[in-house]
This record gives sequence, C-alpha cells and structure tokens, in this order.
Amino acid sequence: MTTPEEIWEALRDVKDPEIPTISLVDLGVVTDVWVSDDNIAHVTMTPTFVGCPAIDYMKEDVRRRLLDMPLADVDVQVNFDMQWNSNRVTEEGKKRLLEHGLAPPPAYEGILELTVLNNMECPYCGSRNTVMRSPFGPTLCRSLHYCHNCSQAFEGFKPL
Repeated sequence: MTTPEEIWEALRDVKDPEIPTISLVDLGVVTDVWVSDDNIAHVTMTPTFVGCPAIDYMKEDVRRRLLDMPLADVDVQVNFDMQWNSNRVTEEGKKRLLEHGLAPPPAYEGILELTVLNNMECPYCGSRNTVMRSPFGPTLCRSLHYCHNCSQAFEGFKPL
C-alpha cells in the first residue's frame, strides 16, 4: 500500500501553474494527505484565495500525478475551513519564488499592515533598498516594487 509520505513526496512534482518553479506542497496549498484502507489517496487543498482560477487545473495535476502510483484511486478535495496564508510557504518554496524572480513574502504574526510591503528584498541583488510602487500586481497575490541598488523592477509575493 502507498504511504502518505510517498504521496507527499510525489506531490513535490506538481508545480503551481502560475509559478512553475514552486510545488503546490512548498506553496502550502496542499494541506492534508491520507490513504484509506482501500488504497485510495485523499488530498485536501486550500487555494491561495477563494476565486483562484487555477484550482481545477491544480486538482487535475494532482490527480494525474498520483494516478502514476500504485493506488486504487485519487480523491482531491478543495477545502476552505483552513484559510491559506503566506506563512504556509516553506523555506524551499521561498527559494523557488526567488528563482522565478519573485521576492518571497516576509513572515508575519498578528495584524498584517501594508507597510510590510516596503523594503522587500530584491530577488536580483538581495538589497532591501527597495520601494513598493503598487500593492496591486498582475495577480491578487503580487505587488510591484523597484530596487534602487540594481535599478530593477520586480514583483513581490504579498504576505496574506
């Protein structure tokens, strides 16, 4: 029988459709995995936001990847009981965001204020001599920034 650990490892192959350098596991979208007695894998996912247009695509990618394993079937559910937040991004995920050219979200506790978006680390040179140009990026989870050291514009992954 396939173990939950084997499923977690296999899910590291499933990448986010918008940020293909990061897995759904490292993004924190996969929240639970278990295998029933009849060898059916059960996966629970929480999207980064309720209106995520890629959730059906992600569910199908998860299902397709796991059907390559010795399982009777795969059940993928989306659950909003536990709200996703950017603190769920793993350290490996933060490295993968940088590879994609996105500044990873800073960890936070308590109330999130917009000022946390100021002085985000530049993914190109590592400087914090940056300024937020707009809290609104090409997707709901990104903001726009500029680095004064290397003169590069970049996107930041917003803490949510």
